Parts: sequence; C-alpha cells; structure tokens
Amino acid sequence: MHVQIVDGNDTNLVLLEQIIRRVSTEPTIEGFTNPNAALETCRRTLPDLILIDSGISGIDVHEFVTHVRDISGAEELLIVMVTEAHEGSVRHRALENGVTDFLFRPIDPSEVQARLTNLLELHRSRQTLKGQGQWLAEEVLNATRAITEQEQDLILRLSKAAEFRNPDTGGHILRMAHYSYLIAVKMGLPRDYCDLILEVAPMHDIGKLGIPDGILLKPGRLDKDEYEIMKRHAQIGHSILAGSSSPLIRLGAEITLTHHEKFDGSGYPKGLPAESIPLSGRIVAVADVFDALTSERPYKKAWSLDRACEFLLNERGRHFDPVCVDMLVGGWDEVLVIHSRFTDTMVDAQDLEQMIS
Repeated sequence: MHVQIVDGNDTNLVLLEQIIRRVSTEPTIEGFTNPNAALETCRRTLPDLILIDSGISGIDVHEFVTHVRDISGAEELLIVMVTEAHEGSVRHRALENGVTDFLFRPIDPSEVQARLTNLLELHRSRQTLKGQGQWLAEEVLNATRAITEQEQDLILRLSKAAEFRNPDTGGHILRMAHYSYLIAVKMGLPRDYCDLILEVAPMHDIGKLGIPDGILLKPGRLDKDEYEIMKRHAQIGHSILAGSSSPLIRLGAEITLTHHEKFDGSGYPKGLPAESIPLSGRIVAVADVFDALTSERPYKKAWSLDRACEFLLNERGRHFDPVCVDMLVGGWDEVLVIHSRFTDTMVDAQDLEQMIS
C-alpha cells in the first residue's frame, strides 16, 4: 500500500507512520510537511491513501483536497483528514470536497489503527467488487460478440444460398452493400447502424429463394403475370426473416420487405410513400438499382456509371428518396472505388465471406 502523510508537525508524521506500519504489510510511506510538494507528487504518482492535517499551512486544506480529486484516477482514492472534534463546519465542507473519513486530535493510536484497518478493508472489498464487475462485463461482451458473429455467419450463408439461385453476381451483392453503407455514413447515421446496413444489405433479395426457376432465370423480360410472381419475393424474404430477436435479422426483414417501395408510393408490396418507407429500405433501393443498372445481365448490357447517376437524379422524389440519392452522388469518389474494387470476376474467384469488410 502507498500512503502519503501531510502534516506540518514532524512528531505527528512519525506517529502516523508507525500506525500505518501496523495496519499494512510493507507499505510505501511518504511524509510531507509541505502540502504543495505532496500535491505535485500526487500528480506524478497517486497513492492509495492520504492522511492530511486540517491545520496544514501553505495551502487551504479544502483546496488541496479539491486539487487531488481533480487528478485523473483519483476518484476512489482514500483521503482521511485529521481534525479537531469540535470543527464541525470544517468536516462538512471537507466531505463536500471529497474527504473519505476523519481522525480526531489528540491522536489515539489504537483507535486510529482500528479505523484505518476497517477503512482499508472496505476499500479492498470495493476494489474486488469492481474487478469482478469488470470481469463480468468483459464476459458479457465476449458472449455478445460470439452471438453477433454467429448471426453474421448465418446472414452470409443465407446470402450465398440466395446467390446460387439468383442471376445476380456476388459482385452485385457486395457493391450494393457498400453503396448502402456509403449512403448511411454520408447521412451521418450512427456507426452501429451503418455497420448493420453493410452486414444485412446482401440479404435484400433472399426471398427469390421462393421464386420458380422459370421466372427467376428467364433470360428475357417477364410478362405481366410473371412479374407479379417475381414481386412476391419481397414478402417471401420478409417471411423468412421476420420475428427474430436479433437486430441484424430484424433489419434484414425490414430491408427485404421495403427495398422495392418507391418514394412516390408506386412501389411494392404495400405502396408506401416517402418517409413511411423505413429508412433502410430507402437506402437499399438506391444502392440496389444503381448497381443493377451498371451491371451486365443475360438480358441487358451494363449502363455507364454516368448514365446510371443521371437516372438516379431524374428519379429523385419519384422512385428514390432525394436525400439518399444526393448522398450517393455526393460520395462519387467512393462510388468509383467500390465499383472497381468489387468486380464480378474478382468476387467469383474469392469467397464471399472474406469480402464483406
């Protein structure tokens, strides 16, 4: 234990040091008659306990206590003031400034030893509980991290399952996920939410698992009836993911259901307009369509990035949330990086799990 004694009387320093040595095994004890020197020492190395005389000269004792408490890490430092029994006003002010306990003059060695022993035992118990609390918090954090990793693994596997039945490439899944993340970041949304968007956006078309191959893999345009069947994938995806207690899966359910809604209310499956469409759906709608336009499919050529950008701007307020469009266009340099980083050939040659980062 590291103890600092601040007292203008050399005799009191010796007496208190002897008492401390009875209370603690091999303590480190520093004695000061100059409170300013004691304060400077505290700023370099905090002790475990400070014993200070209320009548110390050279600095106001209350000011000394305040300065000590202002030092980083001194919140739980024990400060015991030696004072007269009749100095009630001094004790009241000292308690307000952060003094832990008091000893009274004239010093009774037996009483001081007993009081300090009890005080230090209480302090050790509190430190032990604090350590146990930190350990428990770390265990909860580790358990939560493990659950999150399992959820992320599930999302990746479901996304892969949808990819095997989907003519869209793995490159599309990754590009639209990173475009979604870019939009969310540019909007100033909380980083946790942005990270969730990045993780779950690849699941947006998981409902296509329930669409017949003849429609899903048709190389040409769908007729009216086929298109109505294709539209069901939003509800199917929601049915697969709905009802989970996981924030990741819940957000995935929200995205699968709403990313085909349009800002003017003409989308599907519910025809929601404007802000009644969840923000996640509005974000993913822009990212998904933009990358679909710039990607080659068996039934179409890829548009240029500039042409796709012009389409987004023309559809501001009709198909798309204007703010989401502006955020993607405003991050054009990042768009170019994403487009070149996640090429279809490169993604086909590598594992999807290694690419979402």
